[in-house]
Amino acid sequence: MKLLLLLLLLLTALTVTAQISPPSAQAAPATTRLTGTVRDAAGQPLPGVNVFLKMAFDGASTDSLGRFDFRTDHAAGPLTLVATFVGYEPLEVPVTLGQGPIWLPNLRLKASRAALGDVVVTAGAFEASDEKRSSVLKPLDIVTTAGALGDVAGALNALPGTTRVGEEGRLFVRGGAASETKYYLDGLPVQTPYGGSVPNVAARGRFSPFLFKGLVFSTGGYSAEYGQALSAVVVQHSTDLAPETQSGLSLMSVGGSASRTKRWDRTSLAVSADYTNLTPYYNLVPQSLGWERAPLALGGSLKLAHRTGAAGMLKLYGTYSRQRLALRQPNANPEFAATGHPIGLANDNAYLNATYRTPLVRGWSLNTGLALTQDENTVRPDVQTVRDLDQSAVARAVLTNDSASTWFNLKMGMEGYVQRYRQHYQAAAETPMLALGVNEQRGAGFVESELLLTNRLAGRAGLRTEYSALLGRWNAAPRLGLAYKTGAYSQLSAAWGWFYQTPTTDLLRVSPRLRFERAAHYLLTYQRLVQARTLRAEVYQKDYAQLTTYDGKNAFNSRTYQNAGRGYARGLDVLFRDRTTFKMADYWVSYGYLDTRRQFRADPVLAVPTFAARHNLSVVGKYYVQKLHTQFGFTYSYGSGRRYHNPNQPGYNQSTLPSYQDLSLNASYLTHWFGQFTIVYVSASNVLGRNNIYGYNYARTADASGQFRSVAVLPPAPRMLFVGVFISINKTTKVDLNERPE
Repeated sequence: MKLLLLLLLLLTALTVTAQISPPSAQAAPATTRLTGTVRDAAGQPLPGVNVFLKMAFDGASTDSLGRFDFRTDHAAGPLTLVATFVGYEPLEVPVTLGQGPIWLPNLRLKASRAALGDVVVTAGAFEASDEKRSSVLKPLDIVTTAGALGDVAGALNALPGTTRVGEEGRLFVRGGAASETKYYLDGLPVQTPYGGSVPNVAARGRFSPFLFKGLVFSTGGYSAEYGQALSAVVVQHSTDLAPETQSGLSLMSVGGSASRTKRWDRTSLAVSADYTNLTPYYNLVPQSLGWERAPLALGGSLKLAHRTGAAGMLKLYGTYSRQRLALRQPNANPEFAATGHPIGLANDNAYLNATYRTPLVRGWSLNTGLALTQDENTVRPDVQTVRDLDQSAVARAVLTNDSASTWFNLKMGMEGYVQRYRQHYQAAAETPMLALGVNEQRGAGFVESELLLTNRLAGRAGLRTEYSALLGRWNAAPRLGLAYKTGAYSQLSAAWGWFYQTPTTDLLRVSPRLRFERAAHYLLTYQRLVQARTLRAEVYQKDYAQLTTYDGKNAFNSRTYQNAGRGYARGLDVLFRDRTTFKMADYWVSYGYLDTRRQFRADPVLAVPTFAARHNLSVVGKYYVQKLHTQFGFTYSYGSGRRYHNPNQPGYNQSTLPSYQDLSLNASYLTHWFGQFTIVYVSASNVLGRNNIYGYNYARTADASGQFRSVAVLPPAPRMLFVGVFISINKTTKVDLNERPE
């Protein structure tokens, strides 16, 4: 429950903020809107065409009718608009910015001799609002999805392939553990994407969804560009220059925030401060947990963006957060049965991300970056103290050439990673402190190309290789993809690849000489996109090998650790989204079927993991009532019962929890208070008050009757109610809660 609704706090920073232009401030450049339609030589619209301004990074992809629509704040003057599409000759059109909207109704592309049509390799990927991609989720979708509470992982849990694990709050994808899903920010892996947490209390993501232009959620078969992820990647691209000088203030039932953004001609600077305190809320709403110190968090961020030259972009993003909480959790052991098991958390996290991108010569471009992380986490369960300090640095350089040929492109890159991890453990105040540690240096390289094979068939081939100094081992991960155009608006895609990951630090701190864990992905995808209606169905098979196992009775004996685990996950994921049938409405339905078993960590046999549900269903709806200036939303979530281990019965992970069900509602009301633009936001989760059970904790020893007593793992409260008021001073830009796809 760390930083409950922290990401909603930042709604004001980027979409519900005020524009304040003091006399000393330099006005931001005027924004130019570019719209038009791209067709082939026969006059048929071309969806998926990449339309952008040369020597700049502003652009969009055409929709199913060949239309594009985007804005740029580039300085006034002549520029070149470029339209590129795999299998067609690039088209360049001169335009002049700063003289009002630009309308280009009839751009025509000529097919090359290796014409491909609109086939792209998409197996395994859900893409969202990169301004040059078709979208499934946009940042505004995330904060207006009921039940997500403004959290990126909360919203992605409404997509197929995921299982809602309420006591964790993280992403569990296709039978994989949360550690198997990796987050990337501007191409750099994020070491600690979630805030600090304690067992059975859900964690939250660290980043606001409005930090990003959009994100790509890939549930398998992803590019060789990404590594250290056995199951999934969440690829997030941050915004560039802020559009205007602005300020914002938020007042909420759980805290508040303030932000200030200053925009110059080629530079923007944004700072924010956040405060979260759940004590007043917990005093009003009874909690199932015995809170001794309700979650309290302070944080702040700084983002600097600077355009270098005609098209280069330098970005710097830094954030710091401080979190404290203490509670007594229900516990079945006799010594804690009456009072609960005490546990406290102190977490301090600092993160810095710096990136630079620029065009080079002959179609090449360069993207480089450096990310630094320091995460200090102190947990005090009863009289024990466990202190973790994790420090890491990652650097990356990628070269891309999209215009080397009309029938292939090329991307290659290198990545270096350094980590220093230390854990100090003290059993009691009078006992000595024990120390464990890990030092890792890892290097990686990749090369990948998309190829045009026929006028209906495209391929993607990539290879990633990594070396771990800690493990003393190399790996090589080949990855392949194919896409076949089955119709004007549909395609069939397939992907295969190997994916490697080093064991997590809680394993390496005991036994550093392990091997890479490995998964092989096989995917077959059908996708149809017509007029803002998306249908996507995917079948998959995932085979695990070399998973780390150990004897649960001797968990700190390094001799028991070995890469003897294995497993599989297979299933079907279906997504249907419709933003056009009903005016002012948007809805999607997602379903996932999962069959999985694995043996890893302390599992004595191959078994269904406790975090996997066989059936997962989400129905999300949003409807904007124009007369009321209000958007209403709902999310219904269902997950079949997850497995758990009951020591009172024979077997392992042999018992099944009740199904998970949740109906969440929200509403966003746009109004003016004291002449200022205001959004009033109200959200309620689990409005029907269903008693969702996340699992059971059992006593360490049996009682006199030979039975192990248990207590249920429950949410902190049956429902969560949130109220927020976001006031904008002198706001001039429009907030559209029912924004349509481009």
